[in-house]
Amino acid sequence: MLKLRSTALVKGFRQSAPYVNAHHNKTIVIMLGGEAIADSNFGNIVNDIALLNSLGLRLVVVYGARPQISQNLEKHGLETPYHKGIRVTDASALEVVKQAAGQLQLDITARLSMSLNNTPMAGAQINVVSGNFVIAQPLGVDEGIDYCHSGRIRRIDIDGIHRQLDQQAIVLLGPVASSVTGECFNLTSEEVATQLAIKLNADKLIGFCSLQGVIGPKGNVMSELFPHQAEDILTQRENAGDTNSGTVRFLRGAVAACRSGVPRSHLLSYKVDGSLIQELFSVEGIGTQIVTESAERVRKATIDDIGGILELIRPLEEQGILVRRSREQLEQEIPRFTVIDRDDRIIGCAALYPYHESQSGEMACVAVHPDYRDSERGTRLLQYIQQQALQEGLKNIFVLTTRSIHWFREHGFIEADISALPDAKQELYNLQRRSKVLTLALNGHLKRQLAR
Repeated sequence: MLKLRSTALVKGFRQSAPYVNAHHNKTIVIMLGGEAIADSNFGNIVNDIALLNSLGLRLVVVYGARPQISQNLEKHGLETPYHKGIRVTDASALEVVKQAAGQLQLDITARLSMSLNNTPMAGAQINVVSGNFVIAQPLGVDEGIDYCHSGRIRRIDIDGIHRQLDQQAIVLLGPVASSVTGECFNLTSEEVATQLAIKLNADKLIGFCSLQGVIGPKGNVMSELFPHQAEDILTQRENAGDTNSGTVRFLRGAVAACRSGVPRSHLLSYKVDGSLIQELFSVEGIGTQIVTESAERVRKATIDDIGGILELIRPLEEQGILVRRSREQLEQEIPRFTVIDRDDRIIGCAALYPYHESQSGEMACVAVHPDYRDSERGTRLLQYIQQQALQEGLKNIFVLTTRSIHWFREHGFIEADISALPDAKQELYNLQRRSKVLTLALNGHLKRQLAR
């Protein structure tokens, strides 16, 4: 007799498959502050970075050394003032900075080189590449303060980094960079990570702090922020005197990155084992993501959208693809509609009709403007309807369709018999249209879209 075993691992592995596919060959810049490196959980973070490399992600890891530098300066009896949140690095301090940064580079490289059989990195053969990919220049003098050997980025060898990423190497860069004059300069790790993400056209920027992410006023993790929202939080924290915490440093970089085209920036806790994996490969995620603002948004429909919806669905009604709706019917049902609004123009819509007695809902009147059908807008509408259905306590959704059977099946729907419909819907079923019935079970709380 076969012994039954838990299928939790199998189920979790299968659920993560879409996210593995979505992230394969994507470029990700990971910003590791010195606080994360000093934490006892850092070994697990390294293991997870190695796993991402094995899954085919293109990784650039930027490490900071702020606490390690401060500790070394104290040992040498040196003090370095800060000006506008940046350490003033004189010649004596620079030697300590180079020592701390160099030691961390060697330690991180050694950890990524581990492949013992009794470790999660067993069998991994990772090439870790560091070099003069970043060229620095001095910050100079500001308000009478000479930054000395504190610098900023002058240029980045993007082609050189891409060549290494093409070979599946992990590029490891720190806070010290050389200049064209042969000098060394102390940079902020957040500037290095942010500029790398922008110049590499990275798909994501990931950072770590001591908390789960950005914590809201009620103590909850703020799952998603637009850049202007992140900037408001950043201003509030800076005004309250927080200028150098891990959260603040990351938010500065994330706002700049998102506004320069990096689609998503994620802030995670370096204290939580597996936070990197949970954020990237689960439905719920675990931290805060800052997403690119767009002229396009998915939102609940209002009475002012009726004209735009009618303009969108009339051609489909005339072709017999959608059931005809009058303006009067649409006015009554408008609270059930979701639209995609692009520059005040309706380019997509869908409706959810709940049947609470059977804990199911019908997704209907799904339409996307012909000029915008080559992207994932239909998927975004489906995800929004799923969220709405879950909020209403529904267990599954169903569709009746004559033309889009394969699209719905590709998105997880299963073909079913008419008997699977709620009783009230069965009574209204049009035998002449012979629409196919497809159903989708709602598993868990859908909070995020798949990475784009």
